[in-house]
Amino acid sequence: MKYPYYLALIAALTATTGCNESQSTSDADGSSATPATTAKTSPATPAADATVIATVNGQPITKAELGVYGGQRKPPNNTPEASSEEVIIKELVSLELMRQEAMSKGLDKQPMVIATIDQQERTALAGAAIQNFLANSPVTDDAAKKVYDEQMGKPTSEFNARHILVKEQDEAVAIIDLLDKGGDFSELAKEKSTGPSGASGGELGWFNESQMVKPFSEAAAQLEKGQYTKTPVQTQFGWHVIILDDSRESTPVPFDDVKDRIKMLLANQNMQQHVEELRNAANIEIK
Repeated sequence: MKYPYYLALIAALTATTGCNESQSTSDADGSSATPATTAKTSPATPAADATVIATVNGQPITKAELGVYGGQRKPPNNTPEASSEEVIIKELVSLELMRQEAMSKGLDKQPMVIATIDQQERTALAGAAIQNFLANSPVTDDAAKKVYDEQMGKPTSEFNARHILVKEQDEAVAIIDLLDKGGDFSELAKEKSTGPSGASGGELGWFNESQMVKPFSEAAAQLEKGQYTKTPVQTQFGWHVIILDDSRESTPVPFDDVKDRIKMLLANQNMQQHVEELRNAANIEIK
């Protein structure tokens, strides 16, 4: 399952709203785990703390605003002092002073400022809608387990092989003939292979079927240990002669190790479907 657009959309919008923790976790491939965390921990209607923590020329700054800003800001360094509440409040006061100056000069009437404010409002509300959807449509462990059993929970075959890659079929046939006569596979790979592995005798290391193009992996799967292909194998890269050095069954990663990642992917899949439903129901005109 691949939903890079929605992963980025949700990560960006939920971060912008600042309604959750300021830091999100990352899974092994670097994708933000914010959606999964949101679905698990965020209330559907969080209460804003209206406690006033400062006033600037009579304009209050609330604790809720402090939380939003603290979740959005990137501290200038990683020292504890840079993220202290005192420093953050000081920054908020400075921002409020500049906001008031902008208002006094009529900068809020500038077209680009208006457009920027409108876009910030759109982003914040969209992020709130996404968080609300995820909080009210949580992915269950059973749903994640079903995906795991179907796609990840079964042992898969892995192969350790070498190959010789050439441009023409006749070249591959000639190499097979040399192997039939007792030729050394590694030496022939170093001498004749046009692939990057030729210099190392054609060694590819361990791989599973999904890591190679289909004709190559299918040919490797049909070989016995120590056997090489008796007919050339064609792929988009050219013609291959393959020898299988070893094979094994891989052990699936435990469900608990990938459960959160699967739930995140399913949450994003649900989010994608929800947005498509909204799109189909909407009257959209692109001009």
